[in-house]
Amino acid sequence: MNLVLENATVIGDELALSFEDGFEAYLSLPMLRRACPCAGCQGEPDALGRVLRPVVEYGPTAFTLEKFETVGGYAIQLYWADGHSTGIFSYLYLQRLAALPPAEGLA
Repeated sequence: MNLVLENATVIGDELALSFEDGFEAYLSLPMLRRACPCAGCQGEPDALGRVLRPVVEYGPTAFTLEKFETVGGYAIQLYWADGHSTGIFSYLYLQRLAALPPAEGLA
């Protein structure tokens, strides 16, 4: 299934997304930042395949989204006010985050 993003906008402290298939999601900015999929936030495997998750500290501007850009036809890249911007969020990953209960969704 090919997901097509029709619209994305920040409303308050949420990123609102609408897809061509009718799916809509409202994702909290703090949850998105904590769920950043980049290696700096989630870790990456070492030579033995073990993933060591780094300790990530969030400053006062860490949850302020300055802008976002689409990446190809499959993802968006988020640019945070503290300078972090290496996470690329696939549309499928965003839909999975939207389906999580608030506690599991890192809200």
